[in-house]
Amino acid sequence: MLGSETLVWGVLRDLENSELDEKHKALFRFVQKVNEESPKITAEDMEPLYGQGWTDEAIYFAITVCALFNFYNRWIDSSGVHALSEEAHREGGKRTALNGYARSS
Repeated sequence: MLGSETLVWGVLRDLENSELDEKHKALFRFVQKVNEESPKITAEDMEPLYGQGWTDEAIYFAITVCALFNFYNRWIDSSGVHALSEEAHREGGKRTALNGYARSS
């Protein structure tokens, strides 16, 4: 299932009715709140994540990735940097899937 472009589009269009498992849906719901209402996040927002088996470390990484993408998007939008093509994003996604986010030296 993971690695499926059909799955990704399904999640983007309608998370709740997508084929994504409940564990990941819970994380995406939380990330949406991080993205849209971060000042309103409380300890209660973590409970569904813990209930699905997410650790504090995993939640921290999800918050960090969300925050970094928000930063990047705002920087790109305001600096005049041209957006990547759909194909460039697809190729970048393949590299990330194979190698992760960390670069080796």
